[in-house]
Amino acid sequence: MDTHAVDGRTARSLATRARIARAAAALFTARGYAATSVQAIAAEAGVGVQTVYYTFKTKAAVLGEAVDQAVAGDSAPVPTLERPWVRDALAAPDAAAQVRLQVAGTGAVMERVAGLLEAVRGGAADPDLAELWRTNVERRRTVQRVFADALADRGALRPGLDAAEAADLMVGLLSPELFTLYTVHLGRSAAWWREHTADALLRQVVGA
Repeated sequence: MDTHAVDGRTARSLATRARIARAAAALFTARGYAATSVQAIAAEAGVGVQTVYYTFKTKAAVLGEAVDQAVAGDSAPVPTLERPWVRDALAAPDAAAQVRLQVAGTGAVMERVAGLLEAVRGGAADPDLAELWRTNVERRRTVQRVFADALADRGALRPGLDAAEAADLMVGLLSPELFTLYTVHLGRSAAWWREHTADALLRQVVGA
């Protein structure tokens, strides 16, 4: 078998998958989940409807991939905890710097994904979307637990607060729900959200 031909087909398949996910992300964000059809996704991506089904099987799976790519900022298979912004935050010289880099990195993610997660949450009556929402929450909790453990290792957690509680506070304060509330419904900028969320984390988690 010609390995170059196989590699070429794989690259084209991955490119098609990424293109469909990007097209779907724009539609889901603008219209919501229920109002976005597979036909509309196919048209936006410039592919056939059967290509969407062949690649993803279900509309919910397309949304899941769109969320994953928005969180990452690209289609590379690199986990969040291995992304440069996470490594930079964990390598910060002190707790305050870690928290501010953590919030900045999370804010960049939220600017890309919060609208999509609204579509997920809004369609949570669908069992597939309910599971997608639960998975997303658990992933965010896993990431924030790493940050909380790092603060604990620095001896920087507020007295009486353990790493599990700190992680849960981070999940709440850095949630897409609060990001959307402030930046969409209350008209605050992403920069305002970063500044005030970092301050809140420093008070509630670090006790600074």
